[in-house]
Amino acid sequence: MTKKTAAITAVGAYLPDFILTNQLLETMVDTNDEWITSRTGIKERRILKKEGEGTSYLAIKAAQDLLQKQNLDPLEIDLVLVATATPDMMVASTAAYVASEIGATNAFSYDLQAACSSFLYGMSTASSYIESGRYKKVLLIGADKMSSIIDYTDRTTCIIFGDGAGAVLFEPNEEGLGLQDEYLRSDGIGRNFLKMDAGGSILPASEETVKNRQHYVFQDGKSVFKFAVSNMADVSGKIMERNNLSHDDVQWLVPHQANKRIIDATARRMGVEDSKVMMNIHRYGNTTSATLPLLLADYENQLNKGDNLVFAAFGGGFTWGSIYLKWAY
Repeated sequence: MTKKTAAITAVGAYLPDFILTNQLLETMVDTNDEWITSRTGIKERRILKKEGEGTSYLAIKAAQDLLQKQNLDPLEIDLVLVATATPDMMVASTAAYVASEIGATNAFSYDLQAACSSFLYGMSTASSYIESGRYKKVLLIGADKMSSIIDYTDRTTCIIFGDGAGAVLFEPNEEGLGLQDEYLRSDGIGRNFLKMDAGGSILPASEETVKNRQHYVFQDGKSVFKFAVSNMADVSGKIMERNNLSHDDVQWLVPHQANKRIIDATARRMGVEDSKVMMNIHRYGNTTSATLPLLLADYENQLNKGDNLVFAAFGGGFTWGSIYLKWAY
């Protein structure tokens, strides 16, 4: 019997209209374009300015883009996963709302949170549901409204993050395409270096937490950079080794867009030349859970059936990992 694998069969994306450039940031905090570009590779990022709209708005738009491109009836979708670090609200599932709004009323749905690795972990989850044979169509959306938890007076974080969403559809494949292997890791030491102190069960929201600006992302940049470089490169190398892939066998590296220097270091470690590295950090910054699907959306027309893709991500917690996938169309 042919082994059933889980393949990506469609991609969708959404980016808000408002562009926050480095020049604009220069008027907000003590920084400049040259400093930001040389250290991060970022030139601009998109910000959702629509009042009263959160991460679900971005996710719905990306899902609708995919449904329209694929000419897919949302009633055929079995499961909707929303990978996000910025859910609309506590308790109520963002994914459940997204599924209802796009008309996927036959699907069950839930949120998946692993910081910047959320979408990567979501790929593993979506694939497992498909490989089980119980579900035929899984919609995985990576979406984050990072501007909602960023302090625009803190120059160490406000230069990095942006808003956006991307979506992919996973379906069964019997040609041996789709997800081939994964190597996913985590280490709780990370909560000291990348976090949002207040708003959770340890430190619920209070007048004091708001006054102390504890509802914004805190990042110890140097420590995160060090961990990200070694770990993203390490797991990508392991995935290649385990699957007997040389750098010539890899058509594309699909790395989380946190910092251009981290991406470059990962590519060097893998021996993959720049022309094979997907990159859009200069245009969108770090959109957290949305970086990987946004890369696929941007590079979709350059992908060929059978291409070997190596995904790599690193996020708060710490969470990180690598996935080897064969492109299916």
